[in-house]
Amino acid sequence: MVKPNFIYAPALEKEFRCKVPLKNTRQIFVVNGSVQGAGAPLSLRIEDGQAMDKMLQIIEVRDSGSPLELSFFEKFEFGKGSSGKIVQCSHTFSMESFRTSEKVEISLDENAAVEFIIMQNEHNGAYHSTDFNVRLAQGAVLNMVFLSLHGGVIRNNIKVSMDGEHAECNLSGLYLTDSEQLMDYSVELVHNVPSCFSRQLFKGVLDDKGKAHFDGIIRVVPDAQKTEAYQANHNLLLSDDAKALTKPQLEIYADDVKCSHGATVGRLNEDELFYMRTRGIPAKEAKLLQQMAFTYEVLEKISSTELRDRMQSLVEKRLRGEFAHCRNCSKNCC
Repeated sequence: MVKPNFIYAPALEKEFRCKVPLKNTRQIFVVNGSVQGAGAPLSLRIEDGQAMDKMLQIIEVRDSGSPLELSFFEKFEFGKGSSGKIVQCSHTFSMESFRTSEKVEISLDENAAVEFIIMQNEHNGAYHSTDFNVRLAQGAVLNMVFLSLHGGVIRNNIKVSMDGEHAECNLSGLYLTDSEQLMDYSVELVHNVPSCFSRQLFKGVLDDKGKAHFDGIIRVVPDAQKTEAYQANHNLLLSDDAKALTKPQLEIYADDVKCSHGATVGRLNEDELFYMRTRGIPAKEAKLLQQMAFTYEVLEKISSTELRDRMQSLVEKRLRGEFAHCRNCSKNCC
């Protein structure tokens, strides 16, 4: 069990300084699946009524000292009426063909309120699959944002169970691909009780031969009346070889609900590009502006202005081709 006020300073501090941390952020390093300084998987509990005084950043790293194939488990528990903000970042420090399988369990007890942000940045030869199992009790509120910036194959399997009335879950995600990268999102959100609210928004920008898969389902069980649930997946293709496969679904067994789902796969708007060109904006910048406008709907879900601005800067650099997972971590690119 890791106490929320612990800070683990890595021995590799001189080689790597993640630029995401903010002024009021505590850090925990998870190196090759174990908490640095503890030698055990991460398990965090916020007790009843406790409010985390600072945002907690969990920096997960894989390096050459670990097996190529690694599986580990992490657990987050938030007691009744507790609150907190967590940023979880994943990185690879070397170019081995890492295969990482991770299971993350998140539970919110009655009236807990949590913001959970996941930023994924790994190299083109890395495979990372994460199963998120989330449970929300009565009155709990979870805002969860995924930013998949870089990686050979990234799979996020997200299962959310709404187990208490008046619970609220907001899931948002942004994934960027180029080269032959694959981003794969699977979401299953189950409304088990009446009077709960959920909203999903996932967006992708795909270039080169990049691929994205989105498979999402909202399931409303019998008698889960007064449910409100919305799901949307939108993809922007920048090349002829980029591909996005999307499958939003509804499975509803109650009749007094408000539910909708939708998906789009499209390209840059030529009329908007022409308008910006006539106003003296170069073609490359006009395309970038349109891409940034497309991504901002997800980025704005991050409540911290400072963190949102930092993530927006990383996304812009990625879209400009300036940001990539560097082979030499001393460059401090992320």
